[in-house]
Amino acid sequence: MKKFKQIFGYLFAGLLLVSNSAFAQTPDQSTPPDALIKMVVSDVMTTVKSDPDIQKGNIPKIVDLVEKKIVPYTDMRRTTEMAMGPNWKKATPEQQAQLTSEFKNLLIRTYSGALSQLRDQTVQFKALRAAPDDKEVVVKTVVLGRGDPVPLDYRLEKTAGGWKVYDMNIMGVWLVEAYRNQFSNQISQNGVEGLVKFLQDRNKQLATAKPAN
Repeated sequence: MKKFKQIFGYLFAGLLLVSNSAFAQTPDQSTPPDALIKMVVSDVMTTVKSDPDIQKGNIPKIVDLVEKKIVPYTDMRRTTEMAMGPNWKKATPEQQAQLTSEFKNLLIRTYSGALSQLRDQTVQFKALRAAPDDKEVVVKTVVLGRGDPVPLDYRLEKTAGGWKVYDMNIMGVWLVEAYRNQFSNQISQNGVEGLVKFLQDRNKQLATAKPAN
């Protein structure tokens, strides 16, 4: 489990790394998916490099950074729906909203600590293979740093508000798949409300935990 968490911490950090190119623009509804990833990582990395508190692992600051500069370009509702699988339809609209919010907070608090571990890594962006009318694409990248290169891919969908990230893959493992069994087990044992409580309790634990570094 520790190894698994470390891998996905690296995956989460991948969205926050910057390539050798500089992108100072702000994404909008017309921004292509590959350019969106480059713009977001550049903006976030600039903030990380200029904030000593984030580099020291200040979780509240990291959470605030992620909320402002990453969350707007994600579709957490779809991420949560995919992690729930068929159980999503068992949840009421109120429970779906709760699950989306709690799962978002869980991902942020579990993996955002990887931000403070960023040093000299860079990201190599692969050429986007997609047709102009595609509604879903995968942006493929490779994280370069110490050790072997790490393949890191982002799955995006085209929405009315522009392209949104809803899943990520590192070395063959998709994020939503990693949580599906855990969510399914919680629901089979305690129902949808039990999963809501599980996520709430876990987020409370993470909120009071001390930074690893």
